[in-house]
Amino acid sequence: MRFHTALVCLGLFGLASSAATAASPGVDVFTEWPAGTSPQEIGHRVATRFLASPHALWPQFGTLSYSEICAWTGALDFAERTGDRKLTAQLTARFEPLLGAEAALVPPIDHVDNSVFGALPLALYRQTGHARFRTLGLAFADGQWDRPTPEGLTNQTRFWIDDMYMITALQVRAFRATGHTAYLDRTAAQMLVYLDRLQQPNGLFFHAPAAPFFWSRGNGWMAAGLTELLRALPATHPLRPRLLENYHRMMATLLALQAPEGMWRQLLDRPEAWPEASGTGMFTYAFVTGVKQGWLDAATYGPAARRAWLALTTYLEPNAELREICVGTGTGSDLQYYLDRPRRTGDFHGQAPLLWTAAALLESETGSGAK
Repeated sequence: MRFHTALVCLGLFGLASSAATAASPGVDVFTEWPAGTSPQEIGHRVATRFLASPHALWPQFGTLSYSEICAWTGALDFAERTGDRKLTAQLTARFEPLLGAEAALVPPIDHVDNSVFGALPLALYRQTGHARFRTLGLAFADGQWDRPTPEGLTNQTRFWIDDMYMITALQVRAFRATGHTAYLDRTAAQMLVYLDRLQQPNGLFFHAPAAPFFWSRGNGWMAAGLTELLRALPATHPLRPRLLENYHRMMATLLALQAPEGMWRQLLDRPEAWPEASGTGMFTYAFVTGVKQGWLDAATYGPAARRAWLALTTYLEPNAELREICVGTGTGSDLQYYLDRPRRTGDFHGQAPLLWTAAALLESETGSGAK
């Protein structure tokens, strides 16, 4: 009841103040941008910054971190959407040493955070057509399900909310590389189990059962994972209506909790929490894609997505590094733990969704899927 009251108050406050930040009448919310804020310009700056950045490694293993994979694939999607062959070539050249001198940086296929690596060579295959990338990526996608549980889930299942971005990112790209619907079927079934077990009545997700807090980036992973899966699932898929219902429930609560300036906070339902950039980027991606695909009402969610994008651009440093990104975060048992989490600038956790959103804003509207 207390959450519901806070939600209503925050929603009314946000709606009342949104007029000052909405686009002027007649402005297309996804195509007409103030100088320096267009997705073409922002995406190019952030992708160029990625190319100049060193690898992000797991300190305990010495292999590539999932955060770099998410940024790398985001940069590839941006290159594809803009037809930037030079950028594609540069992103491919960054990968080539992983097939030789830097092979030790490739993680094993033993964990969701490691297995998402396979999404990267599959993204490269889509743009280059080189079979070696397809072979490597499918080894990760197939390896993730080589010993499924009796329920048909991957043996990498751990019921952490970020799992359903890592799993989906890999399996959806395997579907796109092969056309084999088994990749979609098993991912949709896995997603539904996660939703049934973890989603709260308001559509959001606790960080963990022992951490009943609506942590921004944790929810961002789930929002982005749902979005990726719905983009790939055909309209006739039997699980699509239930997945879309869960997506709508989450998006409605996120809309009510968006701060007036466009950001979302480190703890989504706590006004005293600081605006956090990585979760905001993930929610913006979900909103933009939902509007373009016809799943979300454009008149309601389009201006909200625009406010979020424009707010994010104000957090971008001159060197194209995003600030106010929460560090990698284990679960905490009290509110103050989340409020006091350190913040980073330029962390791939935040650079990645900025690239996803830039690419999404440049995607043609398809209107696929039911609202």
